[in-house]
Amino acid sequence: MKKVNPFYKTAAWLKCREVALIRDNYLCQSCLKNDRLVSAEVVHHIKELELYPELGLTLDNLESVCASCHNKLHPVKGKGKKPDVKKRRARVIEVKANIERW
Repeated sequence: MKKVNPFYKTAAWLKCREVALIRDNYLCQSCLKNDRLVSAEVVHHIKELELYPELGLTLDNLESVCASCHNKLHPVKGKGKKPDVKKRRARVIEVKANIERW
């Protein structure tokens, strides 16, 4: 399991997160674009924190999203890498009645 970045426990982040949620009326901005009203639980960094740490507390780089949309934005972080599953094909066997027995 990946460790949580200590940044997400700082008072500055928690305050900035709250401001972003209030700004977005606690609504998922991705769903809102599709005319759906869904509560936001996550504040997403548009430009990733790991790549742009200087934008970590910049409101213009934050958007409120629901967990489902956040997992779509970060499929590897949300659910882990999906296993490579091969499609299985069912073999169909055609069976005919034995005419000689009837």
